[in-house]
Amino acid sequence: MQRRRLERYFNELLSPTDFQDYCPNGLQVEGSETIQKLAFAVSATRDSISKAVELGADTLVVHHGLFWNFHGTRPLTGNFAKRIYPLVQHNINLFAYHLPLDAHPVIGNAAVLGQLIDCQQQNPFGNHKGSPTGIEGLLAEPLTAKQLALKLQTALNHDIIIASPDEDQLIESVGIITGGANSDWVLAEKAGLDAYITGEISEHDWHESQESGIHMFAGGHYATEIFGVLALMQKLQTDYALECVFIDSDNPA
Repeated sequence: MQRRRLERYFNELLSPTDFQDYCPNGLQVEGSETIQKLAFAVSATRDSISKAVELGADTLVVHHGLFWNFHGTRPLTGNFAKRIYPLVQHNINLFAYHLPLDAHPVIGNAAVLGQLIDCQQQNPFGNHKGSPTGIEGLLAEPLTAKQLALKLQTALNHDIIIASPDEDQLIESVGIITGGANSDWVLAEKAGLDAYITGEISEHDWHESQESGIHMFAGGHYATEIFGVLALMQKLQTDYALECVFIDSDNPA
C-alpha cells in the first residue's frame, strides 16, 4: 500500500479534523512511500520505536505520538532526539491518532472496553471542545460496584481503584473515557449516570466523585488505552491483509 492511501484510509475512518486535540493527528514523521509491514503500539517511546526497527516495520501506528501542545517547541536533542532519529534513519512512518481513537464509536478505546464489560446501547459521551471523547451505555445486567470492579480487573488485567459511595449498590449506567480523563467524572454526574470508568484518578477526585454519588473506577492509563490501536490494527488487517504486529509495553501506569 502507498503511504498516501493509508493516510487517507485512517483519516476517513477516524475523522481527525473533527477534533481540537492536544496534538497533531495523522502522519507525524514521514518515511517510506511504500508500506509493507506495520507495527502498532500505544505510545511512540524509545522502546516501541526500537522494536519497530528490530521487526523491520516501515510504519509505526500509535495512540500517543511524539508532539504535544503542553511540551511547546522542542529542539531535537537529548532523549527526544533519541526517540526520533531511529524513525528517520530507518525511513519509518509514524502515524498517531489521539482523541479520534478514544472516541470512535466502534474501534475506539472506550467503545471496545465497553463491549468487554457488556455495556450496551452505547452512545457518544464526553465533551472536549464540542467533541465526544468516549461512550456511555447500560450494562447488560446491573452489577454492584464490587462486581464491576472485578469485571474491569479481568478485562484490563490491571488493579482497579474504586471511589464509591456504596460498593454494594447496583450500577446500571456507565460513562467511559479512557486514559487521563479523571476530572470528567463530573460529566457522568451531569448526565445522570451511575458510574464513571477511566484510567487515572487523583486524590481529590476520589473524594469528590463518591461524595457526588458517582461510582468511579480507575484501571490504569495504558491498560484502558490498549484497545483502540489493537482494534485499528485488526480492522486494517481485515480490510487490506497487510502484515501487522503489535508491540506491547509493561507500563503499569
